[in-house]
Amino acid sequence: MGAVMTAGLGMAPAATAAGHPLKKGLKVFVVPKNLGNSYFTTADSVKSGGALAALKALGEQGQETSGTADSPSSQLPVIQADLSKGANALVISATDPTALCPTLNAAMKRGVVVVTYDSDAPACRSLFINQASPQGIGAVEVDILAKELHNQGQIAVVSASASDTNQNTWIGYMKTELKKYPKMKLVSIVYGNDDTATSTQVTQGLLSRYPNLKGIISPTTVGIAAAAAVLDTAKYRGKVKLTGLGTPDEMKKYVADGTVQAFALWNPASLGYLAAYAAVELASHSITNAKGQSFTAGKLGKFTVGAGHTVLLGPPFVFNKSNINKFNF
Repeated sequence: MGAVMTAGLGMAPAATAAGHPLKKGLKVFVVPKNLGNSYFTTADSVKSGGALAALKALGEQGQETSGTADSPSSQLPVIQADLSKGANALVISATDPTALCPTLNAAMKRGVVVVTYDSDAPACRSLFINQASPQGIGAVEVDILAKELHNQGQIAVVSASASDTNQNTWIGYMKTELKKYPKMKLVSIVYGNDDTATSTQVTQGLLSRYPNLKGIISPTTVGIAAAAAVLDTAKYRGKVKLTGLGTPDEMKKYVADGTVQAFALWNPASLGYLAAYAAVELASHSITNAKGQSFTAGKLGKFTVGAGHTVLLGPPFVFNKSNINKFNF
């Protein structure tokens, strides 16, 4: 399954491969970590072919709702409001692995389907739609940077928030991968909270605090774009390497001028599209979340539930100057 496959906007079949009909008119609320984040705009919107496009094609009542900050305190009141509106299913990128659980577990006891995407809350969801294996995501970012640094030098990480499940998991696998490169030293992990201004400030702080810093990994689309803007000067361009997870449209400028050589991601629209399909399948009782259950997510094709009630979109894709202009998201 290609991680950069673009989800179609056409009408998708309203039945599983086994022929079981899907319910129509379900109230499905898509709750990203925060609104105004271009990554989630791509993952969720009708225009991009994301979650809301899938829900529209399936005849469901889909709506994107969230707070403005990447935090449980911003996200939780929105989830509670969605439940009060009669949600049949929630598609959530969790801002914290546990803080949302009292509300989500209570909702599931009432029959509400909870599907997480992008960032998981394992103790309080029906199914997790994983963009790629966490090992693969962590490893590819370290390997890109190691190649660019010839396997040596001080490096740092510009993450999102300190509580983000996916960020912390990926960073854990980065540390494991770094054992292959003993001459590369991780000197700091800082948090930009998926806010451009904060991400800019913490990147500037790293450059000031570590004058011998040779590389930065930012496993968040907001963070890598902010860090790239900081490094896009004669002082740093090409001298401090940058990689991580970014969207092609935001990173084309920096790849073209040499600030960034390569970075990775998947198609966020495909991730949202798949998550919405899975939520409708579960809410229609066409599948359960048991390992081995399978369903067809429109033009994305067939997927199977794996261990831990998880569905995997596909492997991460590496963007560079040779291919980045082929993609628009």
